[in-house]
Amino acid sequence: MGNNVSAKAMSDGEGSEPPLDGGKHKSHQHHKSSIQSSNANNNASDIVVSNSNSNGNGSNNSLKVQSQTQTMTRSASGADVTEKHLTQLVPVERLADILKEQTSAKYGINGIVSDVFVTQVFPGYTDLGHRLFQLMHVSSKATTKHLGVVAFRQQCERFLGIMDDTKVLESYIKMYAQVDNPDFIDKVGVTRLLHICYTIAMQHSGNAVLCPAINRTFESVTKSIFFSHDSLSLGFVCRWFEQNLIRPVLLVHKYCVHTLSTAYRGLEQQTQSCGLELQTPVIEQRNPFASADATDHNAPSMHMESLMPLSQAWLLAGALPPLYSKPRTITPPNSSNNSSAQSAVQIFKDKLSMMPSHWTLLYDSNEHGVGANRFLHHVLGYRGPTLVLLHTNDKQTYCIAAPSEWKETHLFVGSEGSCVIQLLPKFVILEKKPNILYLNTSIRGYPKGLRAGADPRKPIIAVDEHFENVDCKGIAAGLRSIEVWGCGDKSSRDVQLDIKKWQIKEAERQRTVKLTAADWMDHPDRYLLELGGRQNYNN
Repeated sequence: MGNNVSAKAMSDGEGSEPPLDGGKHKSHQHHKSSIQSSNANNNASDIVVSNSNSNGNGSNNSLKVQSQTQTMTRSASGADVTEKHLTQLVPVERLADILKEQTSAKYGINGIVSDVFVTQVFPGYTDLGHRLFQLMHVSSKATTKHLGVVAFRQQCERFLGIMDDTKVLESYIKMYAQVDNPDFIDKVGVTRLLHICYTIAMQHSGNAVLCPAINRTFESVTKSIFFSHDSLSLGFVCRWFEQNLIRPVLLVHKYCVHTLSTAYRGLEQQTQSCGLELQTPVIEQRNPFASADATDHNAPSMHMESLMPLSQAWLLAGALPPLYSKPRTITPPNSSNNSSAQSAVQIFKDKLSMMPSHWTLLYDSNEHGVGANRFLHHVLGYRGPTLVLLHTNDKQTYCIAAPSEWKETHLFVGSEGSCVIQLLPKFVILEKKPNILYLNTSIRGYPKGLRAGADPRKPIIAVDEHFENVDCKGIAAGLRSIEVWGCGDKSSRDVQLDIKKWQIKEAERQRTVKLTAADWMDHPDRYLLELGGRQNYNN
């Protein structure tokens, strides 16, 4: 009897897939189990478990289990057969079905291949799509080149379920690791990761992607990470990005999550001659780093060869707190009450905050002149965050980030978000603390100039009172140019311009004082002139 049941179970198991729990069946605790050996011809590969029935009828239920040393937990296409709960995400399920149909029609494979996944889901970012599919393929431990539908659903669900920023960062660093050594990443991999972060940020914020200084910007990051090494471990690079530049990577993850969740809509519409169209809001203002704002007639003309390039602005926006890159109110291109458009605006609001399109040039020493009084005239009165860029004669570039308005004082001020960064020749966050900013040009008995640093006796950055030289950690250099960018909203700039207009009118009013003849007879200046020996000709 036992041999017949065991043979029947074996014949049924060969043509069917393994059960979801890996072929193991648990008995109830109140049952008594006894293991009996079957015939000697099966070489202990099959074991019969006899469970006594508690109802007292004496009947036994024989169940077959596998006693192999390595229990099968995955299919050849990477499906985790121990996964009891399949994905409940309808978008992922529908996307998998569409990709399966297209793969079957094109290659005759019952699964999903990389080419179909990239061309249908990530047509604009093929390198990112191939690397994401490869990450899913490696994580599923599939032995075939394609992924099964179940495996694809499981990997997409796990990828979309990553909520920890550190885990997200580790996933993308792993994507761009070396092919022959997956535990290490080189400069080329980091550069490609930075390039995809920059490209997605620019294309989804209505700005030009090309930047003449993009290679120099990426090189400053790789110099800071690798120093003289050709490659480093994934853990070290992850920690560096986590401490210095995590926001651009999180932006890419938001884009991938949005694409995987909504791609099936475009693919279903494509069968009806409709292409994939993501309702991505675009900021109406174009690249502010290319030309002056046409609506502001008081804005100075910019010299792109000396001002901050677009790629460097993107790098600063990703390294600084969101306070500096907070965008203005965004409206979709079609101003309607469409709920899908409003939801798209909400989804991409954080993404668009990476693009500093609202930054305003307040001061450029090449245009407005060099000197402390010129700096104060153009910077004071701006009630918003500012970035002060210092360019030295030895090709060093530093940035002093002030989260609030600049004021002359003998104290070190600055709230959370105050930061000192070296931009060139390598990208390094020198200090990031409150109360590290200092500006004094008139108060006697205290050091004069612009300073930044936690130690008042040894600040990291010190600009002299004439704004001609700069000292960084004891190394002095000549100051070639200064530029100041306002990072507040449009109202901050409008308030500053109104204050300047009022000051000009007030100075003009006090300069031209009209006096009548009667007022002049009793005016104090008349007596001072007479005491000085000047004759009075008023009869």
